Amino acid sequence: MSGNKQKVLLLIVGPTAVGKTKLCVNLAQELDTVVLSADSRQFFKEMSIGTAKPSLMEMGGVTHYFIDNKSIVEEYNVGKYEKEVLSVIDEVFSSKQICLLTGGSGLYVDAVCNGIDEMPEVPQSLRKQLNHEHKQFGLDKLVKELNRCDPEYSKIVDTKNAQRVIRALEVCRLTGKTYTSFRKKKIASRPFQIIKIGLKRDREELYERIDKRMDDMIAQGLFEEAQDLIQYRHHNALQTVGYKEVFDYFDGLYDKKEAIRLLKRNSRRYAKRQMTWFGRDEKIKWFHPDNIDVIKNYVREQMINLK
Repeated sequence: MSGNKQKVLLLIVGPTAVGKTKLCVNLAQELDTVVLSADSRQFFKEMSIGTAKPSLMEMGGVTHYFIDNKSIVEEYNVGKYEKEVLSVIDEVFSSKQICLLTGGSGLYVDAVCNGIDEMPEVPQSLRKQLNHEHKQFGLDKLVKELNRCDPEYSKIVDTKNAQRVIRALEVCRLTGKTYTSFRKKKIASRPFQIIKIGLKRDREELYERIDKRMDDMIAQGLFEEAQDLIQYRHHNALQTVGYKEVFDYFDGLYDKKEAIRLLKRNSRRYAKRQMTWFGRDEKIKWFHPDNIDVIKNYVREQMINLK
């Protein structure tokens, strides 16, 4: 990558349904640039309704990367994403001064901004043991163990995501230390500047938007999409809010009304965890997403200060 420090990655983060897409398209149009997604589920072509992918109309003619670029049958992880996204950023910077990165997946955002932490090598036997316990006793038991051995990480991890919970427990059991202690040891150097913007709304306002979005997803065919994906339900991307509740409904664990209640409740809980995750970063400047002119002025000021 070029060492030009005036190249700028504009980061837009915030919880689900806060309004990131609309703002990013508006900014990208004004800045004549592209948008890179840091949403760990929008990569997959087969998942559209449950991941709230922006439509072509919502994209407003702006080029978006890392949406519909993988198949769910491909093995994909944050390490591969980091390499690919840095390559695309390099390519974008060959012709543009600024590009946008947006999403609510904190782990993927951190990988781009700070790099990935070196984690201890975990024996396959331990991983198999934890997967066995997950199948035999359920995820709740593992989450309770994580609460005990690493309460800090359990507050921010998606506790519905079995792979993330198991990954943290692997490290805790292997080393006797918290998973948190292995995270953010060393921040990677990046050959570009990063301007960080966070979007937030009042809790009541955000929760209303989340509930409405879920109603819209159901109307658009969320249950039908989940039915089409049921053969892939063991994949990590589908062990998440928006699909897991529907699969449990298909399994007869509860009726459709209860499934919808859980979809909304768990989405609100996920939003809360996202805010906790991003709230740790003191470099994020927070705005209400409707204050577009204020945000644009802030970006302009930051760009001037970087010169």
